[in-house]
Amino acid sequence: MGKIFQLLAMGGDGIGPEVLASGLAVFKAVADRAGISYHIEEDVLHGAAWDAHGTFCRDETVVQAKVADAVLVGGVGGPKWDHIKVPGGPEMQDGLMRLRVELDVYLGLRPAFAMPCLESLTPYRAGLITGADVMVLRELCGGSFFGQPRGIDTLADGRRRGYDNYVYDSDQIARFAHAGFQLARRRRGKLTSIDKANVMECFKLWREVVADVARAYPDVAFESMHADNCAYQVAMNPGVFDVILADNMLGDIISDQLGCIAGSKAMLPSACLKGLPEPGQRVAGLYEPSHGTAPDIVGKGIANPVGTILSVAMLFEYSLARPDLARLISTATEAVLETGCRPADLGGSATSASFTSAVLGALTA
Repeated sequence: MGKIFQLLAMGGDGIGPEVLASGLAVFKAVADRAGISYHIEEDVLHGAAWDAHGTFCRDETVVQAKVADAVLVGGVGGPKWDHIKVPGGPEMQDGLMRLRVELDVYLGLRPAFAMPCLESLTPYRAGLITGADVMVLRELCGGSFFGQPRGIDTLADGRRRGYDNYVYDSDQIARFAHAGFQLARRRRGKLTSIDKANVMECFKLWREVVADVARAYPDVAFESMHADNCAYQVAMNPGVFDVILADNMLGDIISDQLGCIAGSKAMLPSACLKGLPEPGQRVAGLYEPSHGTAPDIVGKGIANPVGTILSVAMLFEYSLARPDLARLISTATEAVLETGCRPADLGGSATSASFTSAVLGALTA
């Protein structure tokens, strides 16, 4: 008997537990069908952890996450906890950020692709985004989100001053860039690195190091682009991009923008990995939809679970080395959407539960 796959599941906040339920239902159905033995441990994170334990991420949760083969999170955050301040760095203010740092899952994969059946819901004219398939790689353990010093001071004249330190070292950039070029090789062979090297010292280093790494990948078409220009080009013609390499903050922004080609932010999955595994090899990862926690629709049963379901597909691809099962989930999800069964944010009337049931049916069709 093979090793039992250990999954740590945390609903988080808002609609997180609702979409997590959908993700777990799909995970169990596919794993059972494939004969994969697994054990699922459940815990709380961020706001739910604060309400229960007075911390955004317990030490015990970190221990569980480190021994797990994968972590699946429904989403965290909300206005109820936004202004709570606790001692320590930024990772102590956000349960998800702490897990990313503790697990060193620096490689954030955020795919966005256009489904033909949903193109009419996008802001693009007919045909412009047909076939668009973009992978944003977001560096997750450095940059302005974690740089020190940071804070808000009161000056002698009573004015308040906020500041953050935007910092990367060359090793952080290089390991991230290597993974990006390796992934581009497996896709369409093009990588665009975005930065603000025209105004920021940190990004001058970023551009220099990425260009150095690029020399080891002559088979990958490479370009550096200022982030504001990239945002414009994504708005005008996203199909020209393949892999976009971005730091923590710019990757956060540009990956959300690419939700436009998917029809809704709720369609966007993500994988946070310890590195890019070789084909056939497994890697530990943290998986989550890229959308927020939508406190305004909590309990209504209408949350779109697609981002979580597709995050489960990425889990099968990277942490179980089963890209065939990942494709099975993606294909089933798109097939259901093509039938017109769609959640409210896509103009449909399907509930979270009914949409998930439809996907489970498509998986066995």
